[in-house]
Amino acid sequence: MKIGFISLGCSKNLVDTEMMIGLVKKHGLTVVNNPQEAEIILINTCRVY
Repeated sequence: MKIGFISLGCSKNLVDTEMMIGLVKKHGLTVVNNPQEAEIILINTCRVY
């Protein structure tokens, strides 16, 4: 499965996204940079209270 990531917001989001990418790769999935190639796109954004 091909997964794309979009990280929005602060630098903590970027770190969290990088951790998720590592987990995805560890489980044998493919990470793609082009959203048009992705079967799933995960968007990581800040929570607003």
